[in-house]
Amino acid sequence: MKKLLLVATIALCGLTASAQLPNVTLQDINGKKVQTGSISNNGKPIIISFWATWCKPCLRELKAIHEVYPDWQEETGVKMIIVSIDEAQNASKVKPLVDGNGWEFEVLLDPNGDFKRAMNAQNVPHVFVINGKGKIVYNHAGYVDGGEEDIYNALK
Repeated sequence: MKKLLLVATIALCGLTASAQLPNVTLQDINGKKVQTGSISNNGKPIIISFWATWCKPCLRELKAIHEVYPDWQEETGVKMIIVSIDEAQNASKVKPLVDGNGWEFEVLLDPNGDFKRAMNAQNVPHVFVINGKGKIVYNHAGYVDGGEEDIYNALK
C-alpha cells in the first residue's frame, strides 16, 4: 500500500511539474485585462507569486526577492508576476503597497481567487516557477527567511 501511494504521489508531482498555465481573465493594477494562459517571457523563465497585502510572510518574501531581482533578471532574464488575492474591496491597497516598496514586478489582481484555484494554490505565499517552455518546474507554499534561494535554484 505504501509503495502504491508513493508511486501515485510521484506520478502526481510529475504531472504538476509539467502542467501548462490555466487561462483565466484577470486585471493588472491599471485595469488592463490579462489572459493568464497567454503569459510568456520570450523563452525565459517566469515567477508567479500569489500574495495578499495582509500576509506578512508574503511581504517578507516579496521584499527579499525584490533585493535580488535585478541580479536574477540579468542572469536568467526572469519576469516576476505577483498575483494579489486581496478581495475586491481591498484591491485599492495593492497599488500603493507595490509603489511604496518600489516593486517593479508585474501585478495582477485575482479578487475572486479564480487563478489561484486554477493553479491549485491553497495558501499564500505560493510561488511557481515556469520555465521558458511554459511548464511549471517548481512550486512552493509558505516562506521562511532565505527561501528565495530555492526559487533562484529553480531558475538556474
